[in-house]
Amino acid sequence: MLSRKITDRLVAYSTPFYLYDIDLLRNTLQRAVEESSRYGYKIHYALKANFDPRILQEALQAGLGVDCVSGNEVRYAIEAGCPASGIVYAGVGKSDKEILYSLEQDIFAFNCESRHELEIINELAAGMGKVARVALRINPDVDPMTHRYISTGQAESKFGISYKEIDEVAARLPELKNVEVVGLHFHIGSQIRELRVFEYLSLRVNTLWKWFEERGFKLSHVNLGGGLGIDYDQPESEPVPDFATYFSIFKEYLKIDSSIEVHFELGRSLVAQCGELISRVLYNKTTAGGKNVAIVDASMTELIRPALYQAYHAIENLTPGGMEEKLYTIAGTVCESSDIFARDICLPELRRGDLVSIKSAGAYGSAMASRYNLHDLPGSVYSDSL
Repeated sequence: MLSRKITDRLVAYSTPFYLYDIDLLRNTLQRAVEESSRYGYKIHYALKANFDPRILQEALQAGLGVDCVSGNEVRYAIEAGCPASGIVYAGVGKSDKEILYSLEQDIFAFNCESRHELEIINELAAGMGKVARVALRINPDVDPMTHRYISTGQAESKFGISYKEIDEVAARLPELKNVEVVGLHFHIGSQIRELRVFEYLSLRVNTLWKWFEERGFKLSHVNLGGGLGIDYDQPESEPVPDFATYFSIFKEYLKIDSSIEVHFELGRSLVAQCGELISRVLYNKTTAGGKNVAIVDASMTELIRPALYQAYHAIENLTPGGMEEKLYTIAGTVCESSDIFARDICLPELRRGDLVSIKSAGAYGSAMASRYNLHDLPGSVYSDSL
């Protein structure tokens, strides 16, 4: 990874901070666009993964639209220069204020998650004398084979319109004069590494698409969501995800009219591997049970994934002092027992002041940072500015 090659230049920066490899980011975006373009597919960048302004600009320059899950994300994307016609607004709990702003901007579409939401959008659009373009987010009940906290497409999930409720929702649509249904939306989860899951999704979408088509709905696009995972265990073995296989699966299994636009909302797979969280060792200690604990100056306030999801991130000592290796628990500074980055990992001996890199942190890292314990928010360092 990049940090190992430029450690001498990183020493001057105050830690903790996020280091972004802009060359890797550009290569990843290029590969994703090239592979999706083979089939005429369109990609929206899922802004929730990382809203760092430089990251967003690179995504926009690569020609991506933006997938937003809050009104502030919609505003942020527009102020960053994304045309409203390239913005999709998803999210299970859109407020009236957020909906009104998005209607004013005339965004591409709202991804609607319930009958009640459709009714509210219709009411608000009518009050503005507008017609809102919407895609119906259907919960297809497909197991994404990922962590339960990031599974979004199973029957009991809070997300989407239940497949059992489609009849009822469809019957209500003709009464909603200020809503135009232009597409269907699906998203079954995140960090999906079992690619056959996307085969199952495609087959389910085929059935649902046909159901709407047979009832006379004139839909223009289908949004398959995202969810493609990355290799957290050995990030250097796959710095760029296998976009070729990912998109080819949909080409093979998705059977809808060729005139229909197919959209995706990728986040993690585009930006995760380009980011590392750089931290310094503060203290070493040994527990009563003989465990070596290294306290670093990063914490769950900078990267909450290990505490929240028990997520694994590879960790490297960038400034080892010798060949001796030890088993370490890497702990953060927050007053919570869950503030642990890793347990029982083997690293060259850690000394006070050593730089440590926490890998694969470009997605859901800085975007989920907080000021708990009144910590400062982490800064960003970009490879092309070093």
